[in-house]
Parts: sequence; structure tokens; C-alpha cells
Amino acid sequence: MARKNTRANTKRRTTQGETRRRTRRSESARTEARERGARGRTGQQGSGDLLSRTTLRAKWIESPDEHEDYPGQTLATRNHDVIRRWAEERQAQPATVPGTEHDGRPGVLTFDFPGYGGERLKHVSWDEWFRTFDERNLVYLFQERLNNGRPSNHFHFDSPEREAA
Repeated sequence: MARKNTRANTKRRTTQGETRRRTRRSESARTEARERGARGRTGQQGSGDLLSRTTLRAKWIESPDEHEDYPGQTLATRNHDVIRRWAEERQAQPATVPGTEHDGRPGVLTFDFPGYGGERLKHVSWDEWFRTFDERNLVYLFQERLNNGRPSNHFHFDSPEREAA
């Protein structure tokens, strides 16, 4: 049976020049992400080599005016305004997981999204949530929209100070 000629089963050839340009762009993007990840909000150098590959490939967002280039793109930030805007657009409240506290400080940071069964979560203030976020030198990884264009609630954290596996 003959194969239909669709975009899904045809592969576009790239020239060596295109490959070199793509490689240079991705190398510079990884270097920039590594440097951003290695510096906390204070600009101090840390152990940025421990950031995940996902974080190093993500598009870094520095202000609420910046957005994804395409649906499903992984975004990264340490900017409080960006995180708060993302959560508020989804009517999510800052929260922690009870029982994960450390010395009276919040434990696992999360959000309580309406309609997703967050009854067991403990709501905290934005100030407390961001203080914990900054103390742990976290990077916030998120999506604005899914590949299909619908809003995404997906997020997770990365830390340059985590232990190597």
C-alpha cells in the first residue's frame, strides 16, 4: 500500500548552515540559562550546573509582559510578579502540603487550584510563599498553554542547590 505524503511522514532536510546556527543559538541559550540559574535574586553565584536540562532549555521570563513563543513551551522564572500573575489567572491560591514543614517554615510549595480537590492543602500568604521560594533559591518552571492551546496548570520547581542524583 502506498504511503500518503503528509507532513507527519516527510522529513525536511537541513543544511549544514542551518544546523550550525541552531546549535549556536541553543548553546548560547543554555549558557544564559545556566548563568541565570546560578545566580539567585541577589545575583550571587551558586551551583548552577545542577539545574535540570529542562530548566536549561526553557525560555526565561523576566516580566509579566513576556510570554511563550508557542503553546506548550516550557518557561522559567524567578520573578514574583510573573508567578503571581500566572497563579491569579488560574484563580490559584499559594499553599503548602501539611506535614512537610521544617522548623516552623512551610514545606512543599504548591498552589490550590479551584476544583482540583485541594482541601488538604494549607493556604499561606504570598509573602510567606515567596520568602520560602527565595530562601530555597528555586526556579519556577511552568507552561502558559498546553499544546492544544488550552490554559495549562502545569508547574514545578528546580533548584541549583539540589543534591545530584
